Amino acid sequence: ATWNAATYPIKLFYTSNIPIILQTALVSNVYFMSQVLYKKFSNNVLVRMLGRWAIVEGGGGSMQPVGGLAYYISPPTSLTEVVADPLHAIIYFVFIISACGFFSKFWIEVSGSSPRDVTRQLRDQGMIMGGYRTDSMVSVFNRYIPTAAAFGGMAIGALTIIADFMGAIGSGTGILLAVTIIYQYFETFSKETGGRGLGFLGL
Repeated sequence: ATWNAATYPIKLFYTSNIPIILQTALVSNVYFMSQVLYKKFSNNVLVRMLGRWAIVEGGGGSMQPVGGLAYYISPPTSLTEVVADPLHAIIYFVFIISACGFFSKFWIEVSGSSPRDVTRQLRDQGMIMGGYRTDSMVSVFNRYIPTAAAFGGMAIGALTIIADFMGAIGSGTGILLAVTIIYQYFETFSKETGGRGLGFLGL
């Protein structure tokens, strides 16, 4: 019998940009609920803890969080603001890193890319890991996939924070999403053309 060896790549950004998408959706929902409640019950203690809002001067009536949970999970707009309110920066940093790490591990469980799912997919394709039984493969993947997912999610969160703190044009989240989506298209195109499709560009 002839055996063909192959590698199974476990990328650093195992869950791609999904963690930052889920984190952004969570924050957007908190903002929406907080803003609606604050407009109607601005004197309520619990509502003020969720978020206090103020109208932005020259912003056409738009509002921004100035206190409460909504304020602390909003990104500082510049390094000057980081220095002026370091507590805000620290809480935001911890929130982004923790949320992205959590959502990354959560996503592998619901998207069919967990260690158990990967093992089942390889078994269905008739592939095995040299020196391991099928049951043992799950424990091997458990050592790498959750770690790669969590670390990749936290790395994406850190990149977003850096862009936000540096006051980049546009939001850090928007820049990161644009770059990762473009790179995914590049990877897909490269695989479909066998890596030869961009040869004329020297890539």
